[in-house]
Amino acid sequence: EEDMYRDAEEIEREKILLSETSFSEYKLSVAPEMDIMEYCRKEWRGNTPVAKRMRKGYEAVAQKFASIRRVRGDNYCALRATLFQALSQATQLPNWLQSENFTMLPENLLSKYDWINQWQLKQKLGRKMGEISEEIKEYLILLRKKWKNISEIKGPIEKQEACDKLFKNEEEEYSLYEALKFLMLNTAIELYNDDKNGRRVPVFSWLLFARDTSSNPCQLMHNHLNHIGHSGGLEQVEMFLLAYALQYTIQVYRLYKHSTDEFITLYPNDPEEDWPVVTLITEDDRHYNIPVRMCQETTL
Repeated sequence: EEDMYRDAEEIEREKILLSETSFSEYKLSVAPEMDIMEYCRKEWRGNTPVAKRMRKGYEAVAQKFASIRRVRGDNYCALRATLFQALSQATQLPNWLQSENFTMLPENLLSKYDWINQWQLKQKLGRKMGEISEEIKEYLILLRKKWKNISEIKGPIEKQEACDKLFKNEEEEYSLYEALKFLMLNTAIELYNDDKNGRRVPVFSWLLFARDTSSNPCQLMHNHLNHIGHSGGLEQVEMFLLAYALQYTIQVYRLYKHSTDEFITLYPNDPEEDWPVVTLITEDDRHYNIPVRMCQETTL
């Protein structure tokens, strides 16, 4: 699947990687782990200022993590990396997944907002009224089932194997991303309504709805959420929305920001204390990979 964000240099690097990697391994959504500095040397061989900054960034990450897992570079990669990390360390079902009303979400939202019928599911652009509700409900049920099953696995090796297996099953994997996107829409609607009713909302919510292309949840769906995975990935402000939807803090090493205050960015930047933390790596705020094997305790 073409990544609409990649530039010529990235595509060239991918060709080199493809020539060195078996096709079946490349097709994995999350590749096997690799020593983080070995990966860096392979990716950033030149002496340009960008390459030097990237190497410095990877050296800093290597103080905390020993390995990296490359995430498949389509427009779902932010969702893929975040969900993979969340499931890899899950030890219990989050409260919002335990709610009795959770699976009724599509039906309840569609009863209030008929524009949600224009939600675009992957490769299914035409459907009858009512079908969307049932299909998204199935995706939400699948998300709860997989999260529950993986969180109940005690052994770290077995847990990792279960995650790897899930992310090799394309049909289930993409269904989970549709569930996440719908949860993001639900969160956006809640934030929008809270703001309209004079309740306090996080700053990113103002930024989300300050865009000309998403001044309300309907526009957000049409111009942004419907395109995620198809023709675009997550923008910065949507990383905040994903964090709020999952009630997770997403900690990102932004390598091109090395030696600035934004090198390690938190979504949200004022996280709830009881929210679990997942850690990602990005070179450009478009593609995300996963650091693994923590060397020492990471503190926020």
